[in-house]
Amino acid sequence: MLRKPRRLQKKLSKTLARTATALAPWYKRHVPAGIRKVIPKHHRRALKQWFRSGGSRRLNALPHPEIWIDYSDWITRNDRLKKRDVALIREHIRAFRVRPRFSILMPVYDSDPTYLRAALESVIDQLYPGWELVAVDDASPDARPRQILSEFAQRDDRIKPQFRSHNGGIAACSNTALEAATGDWIVLMHHDDLLAPHALYMVVEAINRHPDTAIIYSDEDHVDAEGIRSNPYFKPDWDYDLFLGQYYLNHLVAYPRPLVRQAGGFREGFEGSQDWDLALRVLEAAGPQPEVQHIPFVLYHQRQEEQGFSYSVIEGACTAAQTAVNEHLVRTGQPAKAVASGHSSHLRIRWDLPDPPPLVSIVIPTKDRCELLRLCTEGLLTRTTYAPLEIVIVDNGSSEPDALALLRELDAHRHVTVLEAPGPFNFSYLVNHGVAASTGEVCVLLNNDIDVINPDWLQELTAQVLRPEVGAVGAKLYYANDTLQHGGVILGIGGVAGHAHRFIHHEHPGYFNRLNLVHSLSCVTGACLAVRRAVYTEVGGLDETNLKVAYNDVDLCIRLGQAGYRIIWTPHARLYHYESVSRGEDTTPEKRERYRNEVQYMKSRWVSVLPNDAYYNPNLTMDREDFSLAPVPRLQRPWVNWKS
Repeated sequence: MLRKPRRLQKKLSKTLARTATALAPWYKRHVPAGIRKVIPKHHRRALKQWFRSGGSRRLNALPHPEIWIDYSDWITRNDRLKKRDVALIREHIRAFRVRPRFSILMPVYDSDPTYLRAALESVIDQLYPGWELVAVDDASPDARPRQILSEFAQRDDRIKPQFRSHNGGIAACSNTALEAATGDWIVLMHHDDLLAPHALYMVVEAINRHPDTAIIYSDEDHVDAEGIRSNPYFKPDWDYDLFLGQYYLNHLVAYPRPLVRQAGGFREGFEGSQDWDLALRVLEAAGPQPEVQHIPFVLYHQRQEEQGFSYSVIEGACTAAQTAVNEHLVRTGQPAKAVASGHSSHLRIRWDLPDPPPLVSIVIPTKDRCELLRLCTEGLLTRTTYAPLEIVIVDNGSSEPDALALLRELDAHRHVTVLEAPGPFNFSYLVNHGVAASTGEVCVLLNNDIDVINPDWLQELTAQVLRPEVGAVGAKLYYANDTLQHGGVILGIGGVAGHAHRFIHHEHPGYFNRLNLVHSLSCVTGACLAVRRAVYTEVGGLDETNLKVAYNDVDLCIRLGQAGYRIIWTPHARLYHYESVSRGEDTTPEKRERYRNEVQYMKSRWVSVLPNDAYYNPNLTMDREDFSLAPVPRLQRPWVNWKS
């Protein structure tokens, strides 16, 4: 073991010492104790002070969340049931007003005996007793799965094995299980995966709170042959747009049995995406506004195969998913088409534009910085394929000769209008003034430091924002060095809000491929935000009084959400954003005071909203923008609080 020679201690730089210590539990778990002793105590004290002052945010670009908090350590602290937890859960179960019976459907084919036994044991170990397990062997060549099912059926009469005479595939096998099911709710389970002991209890708890729900799903992770858990997927609350592109419900998922039967059960020909297809039809059977509940607990452990993780190992799964989603879009009368995205079995939904497309008004506040505005408008006028469009430039008192010359030049263009708006900088006023002077059905709020990357960016924003249920749409924005500037906005990070995945490389897929998928968010940045004029007027536009510069876009999106509209982020509108370089940083005392006031206003007005972003899981951190684990999840354990 390394000792503590003075020479080695001197060679360790302060930066290395602080960085090593900052890796917290991971560091303690993986760095030998002898090396840890070399780092002086005063460096550790300095590190603590650095973290308290917010310095940890500088490291938020690290791409691997587990480097901050080791998942196994997180499980030990946050996801282990103690004896008292079990006793409280049993007490809560006895107090439930509604105690449904579950039918767990388990298709079985050529199962690994060890994995199958573990899966069956995880069902028997459920704390909630009201279940039946309909396990159907799909004519496995190996006799051992049938023997194991018969053995477990003798142990517990709630296990009801079925044996098919010929192999029909997973959809046919699942239908055999469905036909034999007698429970109130259907739960889907694979033959080699595991349920957490409190899985069914948590589903019952959700049913008692939301008796009319159509679908219930939970978070999940993976488990290997040694029982080591990894790769947790902490999902958002119900997000229809993400669901169309990615079957993120996966397992654990539960449906009322009457809805499953009404939907027609599983369809053969959709093997590999049969669960996705079923969920789409259950949504349709549930009515125009189906209720979907998310349980933010890891209740399901998917078996990690040696060849690596895949949502579907069945050939043709992506084609089946595309067919299922397209048929759903046709049945529900939505003007869109699902196409392959090039990422696993995930899809891109292309929404149709009306013919003719509407006029889009692009509103750009500006002051001086001629080179930025020239680059921005050149991209709009020569490298943007959408038409018709108009550009409304709101000049906040430019004085530099080259800027004034450019404004005169632009004002002469038939698609451009320049408005004079001198006076103190008030971003909200400038935008509202520009929107009021524009004439398009769709307005795009755009910073003057934006440059176009893909020419069809405006088609994508416009097609999305014209959907009646959508209030605003945001784009994928990059810094000049091709790292991500905006992947959506998450409420609560840093106190008010933060940009998802900021500083990550532009080719990184993000948390479970989010950066390649259209999905819902609570907010998007006003640096590039599309909104229908009628909707913008309905909620009153940007707040000119309380939020002159900061967080006016966050406030707008929250108000849109409370008015019943969805906020959408799309990766298919890509632009560069040079991040407020024309305005400068908030370095003067006046600017710092104004910023503090705007932060305080947001915290006081949205005190109940900011900590509870529906599209950001409470098991993920509020200290960084990298989707790493929260040391302590922001959720209540229902078995602890049900009496209060």
